[in-house]
Amino acid sequence: MKAAKNISSHNLKSILVSWSMLLPFIILFLVFTLLPIISAFFLSLTDFNMMEIPEFVGWRNFQRLFFEDGVFLTAVRNTLIFALVTGPISYILAFLFAWLINELGKRQRVFFTVVFYAPSVSGNIYFLWQYLFSSDSYGLVNGFLIKWGIITEPILWLTDPKYNLTIIIIIQLWLSLGVGFLAFVAGLQSVDRSQYEAGAIDGIKNRFQELWYLTIPNMKDMLLFGAVMQISSAFSVGSITQALSGGYMSVNYSTLTIINHITDYGTVRYEMGYASAIAVILFLMVYFSKKLIFRLLRW
Repeated sequence: MKAAKNISSHNLKSILVSWSMLLPFIILFLVFTLLPIISAFFLSLTDFNMMEIPEFVGWRNFQRLFFEDGVFLTAVRNTLIFALVTGPISYILAFLFAWLINELGKRQRVFFTVVFYAPSVSGNIYFLWQYLFSSDSYGLVNGFLIKWGIITEPILWLTDPKYNLTIIIIIQLWLSLGVGFLAFVAGLQSVDRSQYEAGAIDGIKNRFQELWYLTIPNMKDMLLFGAVMQISSAFSVGSITQALSGGYMSVNYSTLTIINHITDYGTVRYEMGYASAIAVILFLMVYFSKKLIFRLLRW
């Protein structure tokens, strides 16, 4: 009886310790993730200008969104272009660079990991690209093309709808080696090296066979995590378009994304109910995209 009581007390103590360690994450998740999502769903059904009490309007914001707001459809199109282009390409590049870096020595691996990861956390580095693609002859790209006689007058790279979306997609790819890339680097380091020795005995002859038959099967969880992170970052493009081409003020809304549309209505027009409706649609797009990714990458 006494032994059972001691076991029960020990179990209770273990449970309390476990919950105390989980508590900070639970609080942060509730305050910064779950509560904002619930609030967005509630506010999307209201007319709220941030100064007065929200007025319930039902589905009116969503009706306006799909049947009256033609700019929103442009934002959806641009966001989908970003997601369909930068998502898969950045995912492949992140894994490819991680795999190549993993073949280097420890010091070289650390150095190149920092080099590739740094742009994603460097903050406002857009001024470098503004200098490269400046619309006057002092921009490096225009200056080079004029010097070699390829063009006779400067091209408006970041304001002309023929060029600006493509330029920003290229820049976004450069910035996209973030958390997913680090996950791949960590995953490659966690693969048991003895498996490669066993694979060589069993007939694996080159690096690509090692990659396909040993490395990728051992990185299922990391590959799935990286895919989720890359698709999330692809749908959340907004700051780069706002900084380089004006976002919601771009010519013919050529680089407007859903994030820019939310920013416009939420922080400029103060139509928080309508902005929340746009945010709900974006949330559903990301959610179902992640479900699709889980199905595609399920082994």
